Amino acid sequence: MALNLFVAGRLTSKFPTLTLITATSFEFPASSKFVKYLSSASSLHLDYYDDPNYLNNFDPDTFYSNLIDNSTHKRHLLQIHTQLVVSGLQESNFLATKFVHASSNLGEIHHARKVFEEIPEPNIFLWNAIIRGYSRNNLFHDALELYSRMQMEGVGPDRFTLPYVLKACSGASALELGRLVHSQIFRHGFESDVFVQNGLVALYAKCGKIEQARGVFDGLCDRTIVSWTSILSGYAQNGQPLEALRIFSEMRQLDVKPDWIALVSVLRAYTDVEDLEQGKSVHGSVIKMGIDLEPDLLIALTAMYAKCGEVQVARFLFNQMEMPNVILWNAMISGYAKNGYADEAVELFRMMISKNVRPDSVSVRSTIIACAQVGSLKLARWMDDFIDRSEYKNDVFVNTALIDMYAKCGSVDSARTVFDRTLNKDVVVWSSMIVGYGLHGRGREAIDLFHEMRLAGVKPNDVTFVGLLMACNHSGLIQEGWDYFHCMRRDHRIEPRHQHYACVVDLLGRGGYLEEAYEFITKMPMEPGVTVWGALLSACKIYRHVTLGEYAAEKVFSLDPLNAGHYVQLSNLYASVGMWSHVSKVRVLMKERGLSKDLGYSLIEINGKLQAFRMGDKSHPKSKEIFQELEKLERRLKEAGFVPHTDSVLHDLNNEDKEETLCNHSERLAIAFGLISTPPGTTLRIIKNLRACVNCHSATKFITKLVGREIVVRDANRFHHFKDGFCSCGDYW
Repeated sequence: MALNLFVAGRLTSKFPTLTLITATSFEFPASSKFVKYLSSASSLHLDYYDDPNYLNNFDPDTFYSNLIDNSTHKRHLLQIHTQLVVSGLQESNFLATKFVHASSNLGEIHHARKVFEEIPEPNIFLWNAIIRGYSRNNLFHDALELYSRMQMEGVGPDRFTLPYVLKACSGASALELGRLVHSQIFRHGFESDVFVQNGLVALYAKCGKIEQARGVFDGLCDRTIVSWTSILSGYAQNGQPLEALRIFSEMRQLDVKPDWIALVSVLRAYTDVEDLEQGKSVHGSVIKMGIDLEPDLLIALTAMYAKCGEVQVARFLFNQMEMPNVILWNAMISGYAKNGYADEAVELFRMMISKNVRPDSVSVRSTIIACAQVGSLKLARWMDDFIDRSEYKNDVFVNTALIDMYAKCGSVDSARTVFDRTLNKDVVVWSSMIVGYGLHGRGREAIDLFHEMRLAGVKPNDVTFVGLLMACNHSGLIQEGWDYFHCMRRDHRIEPRHQHYACVVDLLGRGGYLEEAYEFITKMPMEPGVTVWGALLSACKIYRHVTLGEYAAEKVFSLDPLNAGHYVQLSNLYASVGMWSHVSKVRVLMKERGLSKDLGYSLIEINGKLQAFRMGDKSHPKSKEIFQELEKLERRLKEAGFVPHTDSVLHDLNNEDKEETLCNHSERLAIAFGLISTPPGTTLRIIKNLRACVNCHSATKFITKLVGREIVVRDANRFHHFKDGFCSCGDYW
């Protein structure tokens, strides 16, 4: 639709020299708000010949102001601006301010700046408009630069300037500049203005100075919902969820109705403390308020349910968003990864990239964690290839996660490749590689890397020593581990944590120094925890020390009475020495407490896919071929002189029954399936959820020599690399 607007000359007495008549054609949809207004305005102005007083009554400021207010597109503003230039009104502070506001609201901040710069002496209203525009469009540094220029030109701020300047300081993390603005607030007399003070609360909170934010908040006489929301959000964002919830409780006592912004922070706080029930209560309020589809609330709710383990509810909420943003994808992926739904996390990441949603560092790292949980080396390599083609190739946090992923997927050499290519290695990168070596029992490599780290000038931290002690522990390097533990405090001023003490107890216990391990526990400067006593109990089982094992078990049960694994350890200890009545008592105790032993299973990766097996499992489609291969293996093992370790069976059975039970263990079935499913020479990779039993460990060593294969087993404790009749652990696990 085309509308022709004629504007007569000599519009007001301010412009007596303008006597021209212009015509402008506007091309817009007839239904637009702008055209409807223009039509009514034109019908009045086209009749000016019939009204001799028209020119005297015509107010250009009102006319063009209304046109600007009704503009919905940049081209509207451009055409009006042309008219202003032709009419000589382009230097009007009032109309320029209108233009700047309208352009900023349409996201055309550069056009707003162009109009602003045409005004020779901008007044405070125009300065406020341009600073507001930059601040609202998140161009914080530009807003601050203009504020500085405004003061240099001798224009003082008013109560409308300062909130946007404070917002810009917050967005740019310009704390020192914000403090200068704070002093100006007092100098200009705005210390009692609630909007200005709210800006200060938000500034200090976003810059991590929550105590200063609280000081400003406490000084407010007239608190608005923005005041409460700012301080509540500040506590939630600065890692103080309990204080945030106390603020929320105070709001409710004062009958202050929270808005959706406040509820986002409340949900975040309940997520951090993992209080799902209270979070659900807030969710109910959100639904009653009719704001359950607000994007930020959906993100907060999804993150809460995902982190608290209710991944099905989280996924339902996730699916409510037609176009989820990257934060929502991250919440769902990390929720899956942290709650044992690794396959779903990886699948969701694949969906994310298939929809051309650009992942950020959080998405990538959460998916890497999931890949590590899956344990598939093929999947790990796919993830590594994806990162190699992405902008995160040199991201130190991503590469650290990759090192951990490869180590947990059975390839410590691939982990070392990532380590070697990582630029600017920090202590976290070095520590991750040392921990990786520890998982695989490569103690000497871990020690060598530790020395390289020190030569590189990188100071170790407590995690470094956890990895180093674990590496010594899994390699039987007792003296080395003992020395490194004592050099932590002496040479590096690092106070040992509970985990370090547990590593030393495990180190001594596995080496057979049970009495020394117990004495070490009694001299701990802190109360021994469940991992310390659990390490001693495990060592007592290995060396069949019943008396000390029973004492350790009592301590463990008192600290962690509902963990079935500890009862199984004691039962194993009794079974290893033939104390079957005691085994029965432990089982009765477990039943009374509603506990059951975790069922053992093994996974094997074949062509990038994981197949699961349980003991005696005959549900697999190739079950017949698997058991045939198993029988063949058992014959060859006996011919090679392998003698089953019948002590590994935790039942009072005769020897023949014990041997049959042992050969049906889940990892033996996985090995048999791997042998019939892959070409000769292929490495078999197996994941077992429990600690490998002595019999299967010994049998697997024999099998590798018989079939000429390498077999990598990741059990609950560590990795075992079996090859040519030997294991990387040196029978020390």
